[in-house]
Amino acid sequence: MGLPPSFRTVEYLQRKYPHQPTGLNLYVNGGLCPSPELIDSLVELEDGQALVAENALLGFMSTQSWEDVDLPSGVEEIPFLGDFRLCRFPWQLFAENGAELEHDFDRLTKGRESAEISKSNTVLGGRIFLEPSASVEASILNANTGSIYVGDEASILEGCMIRGGLALAEHSQLKMGAKIYGATTLGPYCKAGGEINNSILFGYSNKGHDGFLGNAVLGEWCNLGADTNNSNLKNNYDEVKIWSYVEKKFISTGQQFCGLIMGDHSKSGINTMFNTGTIVGVSSNIFGSGFPRNYIPSFSWGGASGLIPYRFEKAMETADRMMARRGIELDSIEIEILKEVYSLNGEGQSN
Repeated sequence: MGLPPSFRTVEYLQRKYPHQPTGLNLYVNGGLCPSPELIDSLVELEDGQALVAENALLGFMSTQSWEDVDLPSGVEEIPFLGDFRLCRFPWQLFAENGAELEHDFDRLTKGRESAEISKSNTVLGGRIFLEPSASVEASILNANTGSIYVGDEASILEGCMIRGGLALAEHSQLKMGAKIYGATTLGPYCKAGGEINNSILFGYSNKGHDGFLGNAVLGEWCNLGADTNNSNLKNNYDEVKIWSYVEKKFISTGQQFCGLIMGDHSKSGINTMFNTGTIVGVSSNIFGSGFPRNYIPSFSWGGASGLIPYRFEKAMETADRMMARRGIELDSIEIEILKEVYSLNGEGQSN
């Protein structure tokens, strides 16, 4: 059995993602997408060595304590000459998702056989894998454009049309008639319907009804109301700019297609419209007609007609109810994290 995972993160996340004082620690850049060659190079590092490439620190090995760990002075830099993907910005998550889906499919299915695919389906291509408890009926599965993986207790209901790649994680569901255009990942316990293209839903989030979601990332515990739509392409076909929390301004993504990026616990009401390159923070409630602005701070309530602060206590009541439906407790650690996000969101509270 390997050592427990250890994390180096900001202070308010340390209770949930603790640092384990195990002596020798391997620190890996959290934005890295793994590959066998990269993993081999990381685990071969010795104390005081760092793996670097293209002016980026990929990882390092150190015995220094939590308080002292940064990139230690006098570290020996080991160049990595292989290919790697490093996500530095949120939009890179969906931009890189197609390639990473194929890598994950290979790792998850190596040496295994898929459960039998029901003859009620139309199947194109061979890179399709169903876990034994998965259910797929009366749908079109086109794996010629990318692999399709269906996890434990996951289900694809009748009439779905899927162009891979798709990863449908455990206990998630594609509702009847859903249309998936590829490079899409649905985390555990998600429900999705309507039209989805090149998007990622983290666990326990729902887009259960008709409406378009494209080139988008939703965090955990999000919910999009019926007929919520996002634009992913500007009318002038220009590169999309998006709000940067680091630079406190809008920056160019270099992408022509970029839709909605939404933080944990945020929601939209029915018929909500999100403009191209919209950022929604944590625990916001967006509703009403018209396009809201394309940067919505955390703990906001409202829409195109204006935003007011979402009271912390009310936001926690909603989060507690949503999590309880899945048998998960909103515990003190989670509350403290959300409280810190709320306190850091001074700019949003004045809107």
